[in-house]
Amino acid sequence: MLQAYHKSMSAFIALRGKLVVVGKSPDGDSMRFVAGTPQDFAKLAFAHRLRMSVDGSVQLRFEAIDAPETHYEHLAQPLGDQARDALLKLAGFSHITFTKETVQSATPLEIPAVIVAKMIEVNGRPVAYIFTGSEPNLHDGQPVTALESFLPRSLNMHMLDNGLAYLTLYTSTLPTHRAICVQHAQAARSKRIGVWAKDTTKHFTLANQQSIGPAGELVLPKIFRRCSDYLRAQQGGFAGNLAEWLISTSQSAHNENDLLELLGKTLRLSDIITEQGDTVQVAGDTLDMIFVEK
Repeated sequence: MLQAYHKSMSAFIALRGKLVVVGKSPDGDSMRFVAGTPQDFAKLAFAHRLRMSVDGSVQLRFEAIDAPETHYEHLAQPLGDQARDALLKLAGFSHITFTKETVQSATPLEIPAVIVAKMIEVNGRPVAYIFTGSEPNLHDGQPVTALESFLPRSLNMHMLDNGLAYLTLYTSTLPTHRAICVQHAQAARSKRIGVWAKDTTKHFTLANQQSIGPAGELVLPKIFRRCSDYLRAQQGGFAGNLAEWLISTSQSAHNENDLLELLGKTLRLSDIITEQGDTVQVAGDTLDMIFVEK
């Protein structure tokens, strides 16, 4: 399955432009980007999916990382704001003011950046590694070779290095890149810094939204999103447990029962979740999980 998916992917392409935040709602793993040569997005796989705003900006999905949520359907997690603020600082922004989740002012107004991407995902976002330093060997609109040598300097890896985001891999991530990302995440986890100081993904309480809210337990953001949607379904009358709800979505247009690879096995998210009372257990190490790109 993984090999077939990679064969369908285009080469990695560098796109130069700028990161913008004023009037936007960035978080710890996503920011808006304005390409200097926007027609180069056509060189990416699934280019027809691209969602570009009237100001020319596109929302990026940072490859390989998933930061605690700041505003998932107005719901947030512990460390969400800290992850967002850290990413903005790493990118080079300062003196940032917010109205709720929206940036009202920042210094400077924009940051020169280059993204390296090969595809647009189903929500219309380029899946990218992001660089804000001097990278003279990344040429605008051109294929990128030996990308592995650049990765440690990306904002993505800096977020992993500091434990500011979880590692979340997809089948669209190249195996060589996965290995590098896992090493960075393992190093941060061994130091128990950032998210790894609070992570309870393997075993957590889910009595209500507050259980996993800003003052509650910290879990892998993908799990948080599924749990939050499940709790909404409960309010709407769903009577089963979390795994049963995931299964119930499998045949719907909004399938939340993610397919994943775990230690050589192809599973559904519902296969690794068990629930006893208000306690949820997730089997397997999140660093070993590879979610199947939709």
